[in-house]
Amino acid sequence: MTMEGTVQSIEVSAPPQLVYEVALDLEAYPDWVTGVKEVEIHDEDEYGRPLRVSFVADAMIKEISYTLIYRYDLDNGFSWSAEPGDDIRGMDGSYEFNQLDDGGTEVLYALKVEPAFVVPGFLRRQAEKQIVSSALRGLKRRAESTA
Repeated sequence: MTMEGTVQSIEVSAPPQLVYEVALDLEAYPDWVTGVKEVEIHDEDEYGRPLRVSFVADAMIKEISYTLIYRYDLDNGFSWSAEPGDDIRGMDGSYEFNQLDDGGTEVLYALKVEPAFVVPGFLRRQAEKQIVSSALRGLKRRAESTA
């Protein structure tokens, strides 16, 4: 995976398919993803996977709305890009789920966000790191409690 922005990983004591399913259950994000307040799935593919999804999130500075387009172009994960909007100029991200020898999963999360409002570069990078860290911890808790 090559992407500017923030890239972090975490080990989860659950099989990759389960972690993938938890990460893809976008409608449940308000229950476990810090800051996500609302999720609306507009379109799904023939397998029932989300394709176009709108979110409302508390971004510390202000509440923001954005719409993501999902791609299932990775053998072991998925990626997304934001439609440009009032709050987000651009956002690209991905999850990769790699099986570990013990049956668990290494989750690799990459995220790059370009807000449509002025945020100094160092604050944007800090916000990206906080979003990624918080999402990985939440995904780990959710997947391990489901396993």
